[in-house]
Amino acid sequence: MPFVEIRGLSHRFGGIQALSGINITLEKGDVAALIGPNGAGKTTVFNLVSGFYVPTEGDIMVGGVRLNNKKPHEIAALKIGRTFQNIRLWPEMTVLDNICIAQHYHLGYGPVDALFKTARFRAREREIRENAEKLLEHFHLADMAREYPRNLPYGIQRRVEIARALSLGPELLMLDEPAAGLSTPDTLRLVDYINWIHDEFGLTVWMIEHQMEVVMNLCRTISVIDFGREIAKGTPGEIQSNPEVIRAYLGDGSI
Repeated sequence: MPFVEIRGLSHRFGGIQALSGINITLEKGDVAALIGPNGAGKTTVFNLVSGFYVPTEGDIMVGGVRLNNKKPHEIAALKIGRTFQNIRLWPEMTVLDNICIAQHYHLGYGPVDALFKTARFRAREREIRENAEKLLEHFHLADMAREYPRNLPYGIQRRVEIARALSLGPELLMLDEPAAGLSTPDTLRLVDYINWIHDEFGLTVWMIEHQMEVVMNLCRTISVIDFGREIAKGTPGEIQSNPEVIRAYLGDGSI
């Protein structure tokens, strides 16, 4: 059974058909991409998988669990983490606190423990902090732990956001345009980080990305959608030479 299985996924916004009959499968441990022109419906797929929208039709299965109608916090608890096209860090919290707070989807203690700062509360909070500090070390962010994200360069904010998603301990990591707005050196570092994340944590990585150099260097399988419909799926080499995909990208051969 595929680790991620999306069957007949459709979604409407009022009278607008955003997606129609999308079918996507990912194997556990895969590194895959979902690509397509602007407005094709890629982020809508991610928002459906992560619980921000409810599918009009179809099924979303991850790890054998049906995600339809689950809330975002319930999906996060199923070890599914994601980043966003527009960075969504808490600007008034330090980098360390951004990583810590993401782990509170599963506290492991109750209101009474928090009120009286019981041993259970202290142990769990210590564990959360230690996990966050380890991630910051991994991402070469330890010396920025006390900084506020708003004061950091854009490329570093991206790394913080990925570290925050990893703090959930995900088995599926969804990255929505992780290279958006990055300089060439930062993009090259991002490719290295994603390769390291995949190898180190044994994750299934699924990304939306417009920079084809990133996609072609990282991904084993690629799904392409256009106008809310899947038009191709295959290896990077197959996608590069697919006539329908080339037409979707205005026939310029840029992929």
